[in-house]
Amino acid sequence: MKIAVAKYAVGRPVDFAAFAARQRALLETAARRGARLAVLPEYLALELAATFPPAVHADLHASLRAIQAHREAWIGLFAGIARDTGMAIAAGSFLVGAGDGRYRNRADLFAPGGGHGWQDKLQLTGYEVAAGVIERGDALKVFELDGLRLGLAVCYDIEFPLPVRAQCEAGARILLVPSCTDTAAGATRVRVGCLARALENRCFVAQSVTAGQARWSPALDRNSGEAALYAPMDAGLPDDGVVAATAAGEQDGWAVAELDLVALEASRARAQVANDRDWPGQLAPPLRAARIEALG
Repeated sequence: MKIAVAKYAVGRPVDFAAFAARQRALLETAARRGARLAVLPEYLALELAATFPPAVHADLHASLRAIQAHREAWIGLFAGIARDTGMAIAAGSFLVGAGDGRYRNRADLFAPGGGHGWQDKLQLTGYEVAAGVIERGDALKVFELDGLRLGLAVCYDIEFPLPVRAQCEAGARILLVPSCTDTAAGATRVRVGCLARALENRCFVAQSVTAGQARWSPALDRNSGEAALYAPMDAGLPDDGVVAATAAGEQDGWAVAELDLVALEASRARAQVANDRDWPGQLAPPLRAARIEALG
């Protein structure tokens, strides 16, 4: 399957029509490059806060309330682009109202045949906790598309091995990671998480990122990292685990690559190590807790 992951320069659309036109143009470019699945970054919907007055877009809580007006149009937009391009789309994330002034960071996945699923972010960053109105999701999902199973891990979620392991045990072979990080350290943590999950589970990981600066937004103010497609580091696969990546200095663009799922499964037979198969070894009762021994 050929997959495209976006390095997305945060913009400042004047209205929803301008936002929609950019999404369509961007995704049609990925489709022309042969992608069957495209991944956009976390917090993409917060770009829509720019369509409201400064008193709104300069305040996170006001922005979250305001963008709810665009939710129905958002779903229609990406469902339509998926249908028109024949490409599945992981449309970044939208902070969806959950009632009582609370929100969930929801990653939507649209299939070209009209299917629509989502995964809510499970682990909250310090910034999200401090916001005081964002709550974690309460369900872990795997999506089946044309016989292939996909998992979504929203940014910080990819840094936690057990939920991702559960997705892979349910058959996920590609993990889609919409992300948004504002520091180099944050970008490194997510990148290392992607590499570690690819290694542990013998799966591909597809990460999209935000890029550039948006001083008008308290959430999208600055952005760091590169979009990339990752694989386990083993025989027949890239030594550094990187299948494709955007380049530093690019503000907007796609990393696109064909992910060979047959080669991925075949790599089990000639694996140098088999972290995925050897996973149960660490769950043996003697390894559940460390024994303290005095050295003199």
